[in-house]
Amino acid sequence: MTRLSVSRHIAAPPETVWTAFIDHASEWFTPRPWTTPVVDYDLRPGGRADIVMQSPDGEQHSYKGVVLEVQTARLLVTTGAMTEGWEPQADDMAFVRFDRFEPDGDGTRYTAEALHWNEAAASKHRDMGFEQGWGMAAAQLAEVAERLNAKAKAKG
Repeated sequence: MTRLSVSRHIAAPPETVWTAFIDHASEWFTPRPWTTPVVDYDLRPGGRADIVMQSPDGEQHSYKGVVLEVQTARLLVTTGAMTEGWEPQADDMAFVRFDRFEPDGDGTRYTAEALHWNEAAASKHRDMGFEQGWGMAAAQLAEVAERLNAKAKAKG
């Protein structure tokens, strides 16, 4: 199987989860205690999807990607197989990432998927801790979105 995914219900509407995803990515994108000091999206096909993740020791991992598709508050598709301007880049961990935001009762069903070119790449990603890491990031996204939702409700 070349597709890995995590999914969870978030108690906030898709628009709020989208806002948390895009505008607050530095708060949730990387499983703690890692941080995300750089999040640079240009939300249009061919635009940037650049992220820098940092370990507690200061070690940094840069991800330079490109946006493939945007449906505001519903879908974001990115890949690290190319960079902005459709420049190919060789990377054995290149995959296509799908982030879906679907209405689900009183909230959102958030699903993050990584579609790999082959089983070997998917297995490597799985063995690196995909489910745990992306699951932790999804839980952190839920925390941020639910906090934003509570603030919006408090304002009336």
